[in-house]
Amino acid sequence: MSGQQPISVCIIVENLPVPFDRRVWQEARALRDAGYRVSVISPRRGEFQSSYERREGIEIYRHSLWEASSPVGYLVEYGWALAAELWLALTVYRRSRFRILHACNPPDTIFLIGRLFRPLGVRFIFDHHDLNPELYEAKFGRKSGLLFRLIRLAERLTYRAAAVAIATNDSYREIAIERGGMPPDRVFVVRSSPDLSKIQQKPPQPELKSGKRFLVVYLGVMGPQEGLDLLFQSILYFRKRRQTDDTLFVLIGAGSELPRLKQRAVESGLGSMVRFAGRIPDEEVAAYLSTADVCVAPDPKNPMNDKSTMNKVLEYMAYGRPVVLFDLTEGRRAADDAALYACSNDPEDFAEKIIQLLDSETLRQQLGETGHQRVREELNWEMQKRELLRAYAAALKG
Repeated sequence: MSGQQPISVCIIVENLPVPFDRRVWQEARALRDAGYRVSVISPRRGEFQSSYERREGIEIYRHSLWEASSPVGYLVEYGWALAAELWLALTVYRRSRFRILHACNPPDTIFLIGRLFRPLGVRFIFDHHDLNPELYEAKFGRKSGLLFRLIRLAERLTYRAAAVAIATNDSYREIAIERGGMPPDRVFVVRSSPDLSKIQQKPPQPELKSGKRFLVVYLGVMGPQEGLDLLFQSILYFRKRRQTDDTLFVLIGAGSELPRLKQRAVESGLGSMVRFAGRIPDEEVAAYLSTADVCVAPDPKNPMNDKSTMNKVLEYMAYGRPVVLFDLTEGRRAADDAALYACSNDPEDFAEKIIQLLDSETLRQQLGETGHQRVREELNWEMQKRELLRAYAAALKG
């Protein structure tokens, strides 16, 4: 695009702020490097409270967000967010005349904004982060009722509005084609892969083990869908099975379940085995991942998780750590021979897999090296961003 006016794009993401949302920020930076003018609309959360800022050449517009916890509450949350996103999209369009509107779900309502900009020649790209019908089922235990039908309808209409769909893995690509009716040549797989230039591999820091022999690390959201109750059951079984206090479990991250999990650790007598690090700087995360003997992803098997790739698994692999997870379709596709797979939602088998790794330094090293090689050769961001740029080229061609 050298010598020409840069093509402007507007990315909208609701559920996480930018640049905290690693995937969206990687995409924004890749597009900027390719010569696009990039604006991003996201919510205000945590430390990211400014309504507008320009960071690394990318313009970021933020809106307030009311967070819900019930089905009816989500309708209010999404309605409010949609209105705020539309207002900011109009602001961005006045300033940049963007040609692509790139929507990252959840929710699947941003297509309405795409439809409004369509008469202006704006192309709509759907970046499919979460399977909303399956997410609803996982959260509320049912796949029926008016709200569920509306969610399914919104997904179908989103695909119909899209010039191009971006899928995070092969399962999502299959859904785009089969459930969304997208032509196969209009669906591009762009995985949420680690940027190896950002991986801060460090020498192991034994002091992080607090005098223990082994360190097991969980990195991720402390929410109700992440399987942390299953992890706690595994730790309780682990303690009973091992009959020794030689392992420290460190849980890194924050979320709605964190206070309850801390209380449960105290009530279960796991204070000497479990530490909650909270949300910590990237440098400290890197230190823990460089020191961990085993990393865990206890996401339970359900229709949502089985088809989703967990970012933390790829992060663990990038640091050369062996992984324990439940046997999920996309989890196995991502980790392959870099992990041990526990029987679905079986906390005792999950603990047995951790013990198997702790008992064999050779196996830990073998799995860790395999995972690091997979990320280095196949699952790194440098390879994924080529597909992102191909998706953009396809959208612009019409």
